[in-house]
Amino acid sequence: MPRYIVGITGASGVIYGLRLLEVLLQKQTEVHLVVTNPGRIVIEHEMNWDMQGDWKANICAHLPEGNITVYDDSDIAAPIASGSFRVDGMLVIPCTMASIAALASGSARSLLERSADVMLKEKKPLLLVPRETPLSSIHLRNMLLLAEAGVHIIPAMPAFYTHPATVEDVVDFVVGKVLDALGMDHNLFKRYGEP
Repeated sequence: MPRYIVGITGASGVIYGLRLLEVLLQKQTEVHLVVTNPGRIVIEHEMNWDMQGDWKANICAHLPEGNITVYDDSDIAAPIASGSFRVDGMLVIPCTMASIAALASGSARSLLERSADVMLKEKKPLLLVPRETPLSSIHLRNMLLLAEAGVHIIPAMPAFYTHPATVEDVVDFVVGKVLDALGMDHNLFKRYGEP
């Protein structure tokens, strides 16, 4: 069974990360989810989910049943903080520019940052889905540093050749591109040139 770490940070567009979680769980993937405190705030704001009290159970209540473990970003003793924890890769979706800056500088002050740092040092797949506009030269330099270190940067930029009719269609295109980068089969969008 594939095993992935998924991080959700405080960038707008948490729907991308939540949709990815749905698809991964439906595909019988083992998921280790880290949600930053700003990520929890954005989930509550954008999705109208209760992220107070037992927020981990509240997230799971909105997802399909599956093999998921949810971690607080402050839990730096979690297994996913160790290079000996076997995992197929990590995805941060959406990824804030603050998280990108921390990763580009080698900071590992939180569970999300440490887990991503482990992916870099162990040369495991690390995919970041930034959701920010416009981008400053600092943002671009940080993403270039990470790309040069082997990180796959997949900006949340939907295509329109698929003729999306709903917000879900737009979200599925971005999530489909992430799954493409993982080499996972899906039918979330119609590929260019397909009937």
